[in-house]
Amino acid sequence: METSKLSDLLSRISYPGRGIVVGKSPNGKYAVAAYFIMGRSVNSRNRVFTATEDGIKTEAFDPSKLSDPHLIIYNAVRMLGNDTIVTNGDQTDTVYDLMSEGQTFADALCTRLYEDDAPNYTPRISAILHVNGSDFKYEMNTMYYDGGEPNSQTSCFHMNFGFTEPENGIGHYIHTYKGDGNPLPSFDGNPEKVEIEDDISSFTAMIWDNLNEDNKVSLFVKYIDLTTGEAETRIVNKNK
Repeated sequence: METSKLSDLLSRISYPGRGIVVGKSPNGKYAVAAYFIMGRSVNSRNRVFTATEDGIKTEAFDPSKLSDPHLIIYNAVRMLGNDTIVTNGDQTDTVYDLMSEGQTFADALCTRLYEDDAPNYTPRISAILHVNGSDFKYEMNTMYYDGGEPNSQTSCFHMNFGFTEPENGIGHYIHTYKGDGNPLPSFDGNPEKVEIEDDISSFTAMIWDNLNEDNKVSLFVKYIDLTTGEAETRIVNKNK
């Protein structure tokens, strides 16, 4: 698979929706994760990322303008032991809870469906970083509406991707939409292979600067040192 510049993929689409990037830094020192959200409506744009004890959550920037918390307020990143869970919805908690009971990442997500926001039926996208010292691997998952009776498992297509030997300087990118539209066209392909950077500040700035200015809302980036396990994070919010 051809490796793309993440900046090109981000800048060429005005509305990829929500996106997850996971990979390994070129120097081989860091496991890397990034998650961004975008919005077209006032309700979706009225959000910020805030830090929690084990990750981040979305919150209303101006609570008086929050018209519907359904699908837009959730824990986006949580830690479970040495695993970092990143998703675009409340399936973060599903993965956390069911993996705590011994289920796998993929099995936990098989209990869920795409979002119930007809006519878009927004895909649920998820990732998990397994970091055990220098042993690093990750999984990504997409679930999207595949036709048929809405809000049923028979109409939900689940895809799980495992990356057991991440390459230095390489990551993978999944997002919710192929672009703008009514209804929004769902992303339904394989994760896109992209370049990762060594420096968290530079990588954060590159992602933020290449997201559509009108639609971008918030960005979270995390670098985990594979030797020490220590993590460094960045949060960027358009609403300040």
